[in-house]
Amino acid sequence: MPHKSGFVNIIGNPNVGKSTLMNNLVGERISIITSKSQTTRHRIKGIVNGEDFQIVYSDTPGVLKPNYKLQESMMKFSTSALIDADIILYVTDVVETIDKNEDFLKKVQNTNIPVLLLINKIDLTTQDKLVEMMDVWKEKLPNAEIFPMSAKENFNVSNLFKRILELLPKGDPYFSKDEMTDLPARFFVNEIIREKILTNYDKEIPYSVEVEVEEFKDEPKIINIMAVINVERTSQKGIIIGHQGSALKKVGTEARLDMETFFDKKVFLKLYVKVNKDWRNKDSKLKGFGY
Repeated sequence: MPHKSGFVNIIGNPNVGKSTLMNNLVGERISIITSKSQTTRHRIKGIVNGEDFQIVYSDTPGVLKPNYKLQESMMKFSTSALIDADIILYVTDVVETIDKNEDFLKKVQNTNIPVLLLINKIDLTTQDKLVEMMDVWKEKLPNAEIFPMSAKENFNVSNLFKRILELLPKGDPYFSKDEMTDLPARFFVNEIIREKILTNYDKEIPYSVEVEVEEFKDEPKIINIMAVINVERTSQKGIIIGHQGSALKKVGTEARLDMETFFDKKVFLKLYVKVNKDWRNKDSKLKGFGY
């Protein structure tokens, strides 16, 4: 059997289940999953290796109309995913309206790359409504193959995986066969802390936060980590820390436990909070944070 390898990019609007799907396909918890939209800010690659194949999955930020510079950078990640893929997984769900974000949909219609259209969360609808929805999508994306699925319940994911393998082009692996992702360990520390902020705080707070890992020392028996939580305003700093530091302590404990599972090692985590005024709209700050 000739070796196959290629890039499979996952795109779609916010909150349709792209990250849950990515983690299912990769078999590891690589992307943040929360019920809040705009959780993924970067393109996150997960690599799946078999004896005669390598699939490089890429989870992208949800498509949106940008309101500030951070979102403009996020949109560049999503748009570039339409260009450098061997296969596109366009994820929608049974909840969102089909004509949401027509501009981006036009770009998907015009691509020559194979598109697999995934209608996610089918456990939330009836058979009749699903059939109606599939008919409408067939008109919208006539060249796409449709897969009704539930990423959360792991329904139809194995059939999708088989189809991806069939469509994968012949070629040598792009990464070494023991790699699971092309991202450094620090990136996952950042994402785990950000996930805990998303689940523990309301309103604008999670979107005003960026995490920087200042120290990552991997010693034989323990990983020592020091990270800074950047916020935009002094009032946000107070909310993140909470009464007598209780809120920050909760985030730290939850993040540390997840990190110990992720790295399979003891972790010592120290968190600080810093005001970094209006960082979401400053090019120099965004560059520093990797956007």
